[in-house]
Amino acid sequence: MKGPRLPAWLGLAPFALAFFAFQVAPMLWVAVSAFRVEGDWGLDHFREIAASPFFRQAIWRSLEISLVSSVLGLTIATLACQAMTRSNARLRRVMISFTNMTSNFAGVPLAFAFIILMGANGVLTLALERLGIVEEIRLYSTSGLIVVYTWFQIPLGILLLFPAFAGLKDEWREAASLLGAGRLAYWRHVGLPVLRPALLSTFTVLVANAMGAYATVYALVNTSFNLMTIRIANLVAGDLFLRPDLASALALVLVILLVGITLIQRAILPRSDTHGTR
Repeated sequence: MKGPRLPAWLGLAPFALAFFAFQVAPMLWVAVSAFRVEGDWGLDHFREIAASPFFRQAIWRSLEISLVSSVLGLTIATLACQAMTRSNARLRRVMISFTNMTSNFAGVPLAFAFIILMGANGVLTLALERLGIVEEIRLYSTSGLIVVYTWFQIPLGILLLFPAFAGLKDEWREAASLLGAGRLAYWRHVGLPVLRPALLSTFTVLVANAMGAYATVYALVNTSFNLMTIRIANLVAGDLFLRPDLASALALVLVILLVGITLIQRAILPRSDTHGTR
């Protein structure tokens, strides 16, 4: 005799509870706190952010580093995925395993590795200085942070893009070749239109990944570099003053920027899909 069947939604209850506790509830708290001004409600925090050159610099620097590192990471990941699809199965498995491993190499360990390699007294820095190739590697500048960000963007880009590249069929290349299309024409009229949705989606994920990065940049430059995540953390747990409501407003600005980038990507995708199916 069978017992009573439990509703299927009960299996999702633990996940739904954890999702609400760690995702929805903090977001709601941030949204409410962003508009709370000394026991009252208003837009004073957002006006302060808009009027402050310091906060505007944090926003523009975060956007600059995120966009540039995402473009570089996406470009390198695209080339790597193309090479992986044309390689043998054994090398492809090795590359996928290596990518899975390096995708988790971020935060403080990654910052420590770059300090050892490219810091003021790093191995690569001293070697290039002795050879007279460079006088100084500026790891703690904007360009240095772009290099670090690009490093952890590449494995994530490969993991997201490789399934799309694996979906490209050899028959399409052969058919294009029979019709007289060269390699450049194939990628222009077949390969890239098919891959464009995956490329745009991956770019959006990479931007969000870079905009929200904190541990790596904090381990490298502490609070001396002006980025949104650094400013948010400093307003919540700084040594001089605490302004959690202003931190919530700045976090909400970060969310709005990411939502805006996602909406732009979603607005482009339908045209990409239509173009790719012609």
